[in-house]
Amino acid sequence: MNESGNGALPSQKLREFIEKGFFKNIDEKNISPASIDVTVSGEWYRIDGVFLPKTGETIPSLIKKLHGTRHAIQEPLEHGIIYVVRLNETFELPEDIYAYCNPKSSTGRHDLHVRIVKDETARYDTLPKGSKGDLWAIVVPRSYPVLLSPGFAISQVRFFNKNTRFKEYDLENEWQKKPLVYCLTGEPYSYGSFKMKDSDGSILLTLDLSQDVVGYECRGSNRVVDLSSPNGSIDSSVLFVPIRKSGDSIVLRKDSFYILSTKEALRVPPYLASEMVDMDSRTGEFRTHYAGFFDPGWGCGKDGDGKGRPITLEVRTFEDVIVSNGQPIGKVKFERMSEIPEVHYDQKNSNYLIQTGPKLAKQFKIPEV
Repeated sequence: MNESGNGALPSQKLREFIEKGFFKNIDEKNISPASIDVTVSGEWYRIDGVFLPKTGETIPSLIKKLHGTRHAIQEPLEHGIIYVVRLNETFELPEDIYAYCNPKSSTGRHDLHVRIVKDETARYDTLPKGSKGDLWAIVVPRSYPVLLSPGFAISQVRFFNKNTRFKEYDLENEWQKKPLVYCLTGEPYSYGSFKMKDSDGSILLTLDLSQDVVGYECRGSNRVVDLSSPNGSIDSSVLFVPIRKSGDSIVLRKDSFYILSTKEALRVPPYLASEMVDMDSRTGEFRTHYAGFFDPGWGCGKDGDGKGRPITLEVRTFEDVIVSNGQPIGKVKFERMSEIPEVHYDQKNSNYLIQTGPKLAKQFKIPEV
């Protein structure tokens, strides 16, 4: 599908870098079809503000400059407090390889804001060509305190040898081969079905308010959530209130956190990857997806007969917003893989393979209603 060999690097290529010693301290279980999970160490600091290093500045020097104080890993991360943690993995990138980072659903659905930083790099979530050395994460629990153990996967790193993000003609041409978006009932959307678009190679997905439970609102709590808790072991009603269908719109309150879902099901062929990117502020002042990355094979099914999967949205508002059923809520861009991964997303185990409607983090149990 991609004869040029340019684009996002698949798992087999990432293993080559590991074998050659360029990527270190990588656990096999943390290798995904097109990314590597990075995990927290026991070295945590509490700081007074977020930061970006400039030329000549290292993260340890900035922690010292900002009077960072050591945080004991066995203690919870407090709500609203800013922390920085050294990650276990290190990457020495060849001169033709660069990387970007995306938070994981396992953090985003807990309203845990994560940004990766590194020495002398004045950009979040960015590893420039040829960069090397330690990675650090700035971590902010926004809604409730959480407990993280060493080895917890907090972000994922994706590697590239060239930018192959779609232009509008790429999107249209790819759609002619097989639809990239389906209705929740399984019927495919055509390229022309999307009347509202930015004409930049992206797809604007819309909000689904048709389910009995259209989403969840986090009311905040002092309850500490241990992110190593078994799946389904925490009563969600302690922290989240279901939003039931009531008319054609709902109000999202300023500075609140919501779990919602899209009206469309996204399908990512194994030779592509996809990312949810920031919406234009003309659409509204809110953030709609913390995680943002969809592996090759998302929604394809194990044998390629899948008809997409809806996207759970992690929404934080910066003003009171009234949103309506079918309103644009998420922007997706595609890019090409340099090669098809040996195993794509729907061929591996995941907590989110079966996903219909808004879905809370895997640790939560939904009460019977």
